[in-house]
Amino acid sequence: NIDIRNYIANYPDFPKPGIQFKDISPILTSPEAFLYVCHEMAESCRGADKIVALDARGFIFAPTIAQILGIPWVMLRKAGKLPGKTSKYSYDLEYGSATIELQEGALKAGEKVSIVDDLLATGGTALAAVKLVEMQGAEVLNCSFVIALDEVFLKGFATRKELEKYNCSAVVSYE
Repeated sequence: NIDIRNYIANYPDFPKPGIQFKDISPILTSPEAFLYVCHEMAESCRGADKIVALDARGFIFAPTIAQILGIPWVMLRKAGKLPGKTSKYSYDLEYGSATIELQEGALKAGEKVSIVDDLLATGGTALAAVKLVEMQGAEVLNCSFVIALDEVFLKGFATRKELEKYNCSAVVSYE
């Protein structure tokens, strides 16, 4: 067992005052910590047919998780980054809006999918990923994160409340 909190750096007031930024870089510099995180996330993804990873930090963990489970992984990217025909989903952020895309045919109807990313905060991006996966007819088995920021005010966001029905888990939680 590894205490992953020892591998997460804190940067107060980044990127703006009042935010305590949780940096996963130290996890990436420790092969032992990285593999521990990937194995923990893989356990929460057991039963999935595919991993869907969010651009960009979800891409760091998804290939190893998929390899542990022996299943494929699919990229969910920011708009304009995927070739061919894509499904798109636009959503609001606390500082604007964004659009994410998934290649058409990347998921099949009825497939069970685990969504992987590094951080859960307001849940806006994760919920957008859920909606995009469901648009392709796949079923969201769960959402797995390295870190969940579980402060009361973040859990109060409508996006976080809606995500509760999707079996979200994290290796580390901060309240």
